[in-house]
Amino acid sequence: MTHFDTIDYLKDGNEKQQKAFQILSDYAIFETLATFNPILVGTIPIEIDIETSDLDIICEWSEKQHFIDFLTTHFSHFTDFKCWSREIHGQDSVIANFKIEDFEIEIFGQNLHPKEQFAYKHLIIEHQILEHYGEKSKEKVIALKKEGIKTEPAFAQLLGLKGDPYLELLKVNYKK
Repeated sequence: MTHFDTIDYLKDGNEKQQKAFQILSDYAIFETLATFNPILVGTIPIEIDIETSDLDIICEWSEKQHFIDFLTTHFSHFTDFKCWSREIHGQDSVIANFKIEDFEIEIFGQNLHPKEQFAYKHLIIEHQILEHYGEKSKEKVIALKKEGIKTEPAFAQLLGLKGDPYLELLKVNYKK
């Protein structure tokens, strides 16, 4: 099983993963965010990305305004930088977006350890589903994403889950 705690696995991944590793390394994104326990999540780590997929990095903050100020100080010089906060599934969240070369980057932070955040839990569950069901499931999810369906709803559709796909997906377990 892939260990998602670092981005080292990207070095030997597909072309997009290798390019992502290069960008994240060249611009020292993870080193800059180190005190916030960054983890790369989303579609690129599990190879279900499409052309418009971004690099999603989740972080943990203890003081929201400090995190916002930190992101602004270190990343606002990048193209299309935006930073805001809002409540998501009952958690106060901070989101920053910007572009570096060919990649849009989203940094997402909550006052929760990254492994306790939905995005990380979804990553692990989605990885397990893809390992369990194989290449055809990956192709189906990618096809649904190309039709405009978001990742978690695509997995919910693949599995026939009913209700809120972001919550229902958390109930799935395919550990071997």
